[in-house]
Amino acid sequence: MSKPLQIPFNKAELTGKELDRVAEAFALGQTSGDGHFTALCSKWLETNLNANKALLTHSCTAALEIAALLCGIEEGDEIIMPSFTFVSTANAFVLRGAVPVFVDIEHETLNINPDLIEVAITERTKAIVVVHYAGAMCAMDRIQSIASRYGLFLIEDAAQAILTRDGSRFAGTIGDVGCISFHETKNIGCGEGGALLINNNSLSDRAEIIRAKGTNRKAFENGLVDKYGWVDIGSSYLPGEITAAFLLEQLENARALTAAREQKWMKYHRALTPISKLFSLFSIPQANSKIPHNSHIFFLLFQTNKAQCDFIGFMREYNIQCVFHYTPLHTSSEMRKFFRICGDMTVTEMAGERLVRLPLWSSITETEQDYVLQKILDFCEMANIE
Repeated sequence: MSKPLQIPFNKAELTGKELDRVAEAFALGQTSGDGHFTALCSKWLETNLNANKALLTHSCTAALEIAALLCGIEEGDEIIMPSFTFVSTANAFVLRGAVPVFVDIEHETLNINPDLIEVAITERTKAIVVVHYAGAMCAMDRIQSIASRYGLFLIEDAAQAILTRDGSRFAGTIGDVGCISFHETKNIGCGEGGALLINNNSLSDRAEIIRAKGTNRKAFENGLVDKYGWVDIGSSYLPGEITAAFLLEQLENARALTAAREQKWMKYHRALTPISKLFSLFSIPQANSKIPHNSHIFFLLFQTNKAQCDFIGFMREYNIQCVFHYTPLHTSSEMRKFFRICGDMTVTEMAGERLVRLPLWSSITETEQDYVLQKILDFCEMANIE
């Protein structure tokens, strides 16, 4: 008897040469941060994303925290952002004493709704933070115009969006700063890692200082000062060289990994389009060329919370790990004193209660995807009978 398939939500991808790069890092004799491999990763990001400057960090959370410091966020400042996001998006600013102001998202993309941003702006607003959900690009032209008109910083939480491209512009390179994640669940990963993309050149020098614990070490290394010391606030935001070596191999194969992932995403889309129309239990993302994305997530949006829960439980019985996503940040009663809400959050709450993510990684096999799809069909037929 054949062993039943076990389908996890995600598997960390390997090109096969990551450990060779790690061995190289050991051979070079430096395993702490800002060495040979860190420089190569930064150069890859600057060249391939058309970024003015890229600084590796130990996480996207760290990049967001640096962004908050760079933008001079202070106590009482207001930061407009979606509630349908990971806690780091808000925490980076709450740590500076700022107030996240949550607005609703669009139904089609689950990205921040640009129609709702302007009404949320007050005299205390300092910045807008967009989140490119599932790697799909936000309406950056409109949002950038709003930020410019009101003199606000524009920060991109592009944690999920590496290589998402709208024309010549990549996610993370349009606002003043962009923040990317290399967590193992992302398209390109190194376990834990991130990067800060600096597009506003006036922020570059200070970013180097903040990232280096508030010291002018970079100026010292470049021979601009004869010793380095404490010149600003900051923290230890660097990844080690082992992480950077692993990441470089991933980056150099980023386009191949992304292309393979896109094929898997499209297989889900082709198979689930007729199923979603036949049973009307859920909707699926649109394969819309006007909304560029990097195939990071394939999700189902069920009609009810009960259907979401029933589906996750059903798939678990067949050893398939399907998972929901964010619990909207504005629903946290414990943290309510730190934020405010502008307008109703209908779409946000719907997404929190009804969204399910399907297993997806670049090397998921056809057999594995077919098994997932068959069980989705089985669930629909069962639900239809009931």
